[in-house]
Amino acid sequence: MKESIKKFFDIKFWKFLLVGVINTAVGEGVVLLCLHLIGWKNFVWGAGAAAVAGTVIGSIVSYFLNKYFTFQNKEKGFKPMLRFTLNIVVCLLIRVIAATAVSELCKALSLSMFGMDVNSFAGNMGWAVGACVFVACNYIGQRFFAFKEKEEPEQ
Repeated sequence: MKESIKKFFDIKFWKFLLVGVINTAVGEGVVLLCLHLIGWKNFVWGAGAAAVAGTVIGSIVSYFLNKYFTFQNKEKGFKPMLRFTLNIVVCLLIRVIAATAVSELCKALSLSMFGMDVNSFAGNMGWAVGACVFVACNYIGQRFFAFKEKEEPEQ
C-alpha cells in the first residue's frame, strides 16, 4: 500500500501541479487581457467570452505541457487529444455536482464562518471543494486515461 501511494505521488504529480499553476496563470492572463486591454468588459457578453477564451487557451497550454512535460506521452494522432477533452468535460461535470452538493449542504445546515452570511459561505465552500475535486479527478484522468503509459510486454 505504501509503495502504491509513493508511486501515485511521484514526480509526475508535482509536475502536474506545476503545469496547473502555469495554465491557470495563462488562462487568467487571457481573461484580463480580453477584459482590460482589448476592452471586452464594455460588452454585455464580454466577461463570458473572456472566460471562455481563457479556459480554451489555458486548456491548450495544459494539454501540451502535460502531454510532453508531465507524462511524456509519445502517442501520435487525435486520440490523446480526444481523451484529454473527454477527461476535462467529465471532471467539470463532477466539479459542478460536488460544488452544488457542498453549497446546498452548507445552506441546509446553516453553516457560516469568517463573518460571511450563510449563502456567501456556501458559495465559497462549494467553489473551493469543487476546485479540489476537479484537480484530483483531472490528475487521475490524465495520468490513467488521457496520457496512460503503454505497458511494456513481458519477455
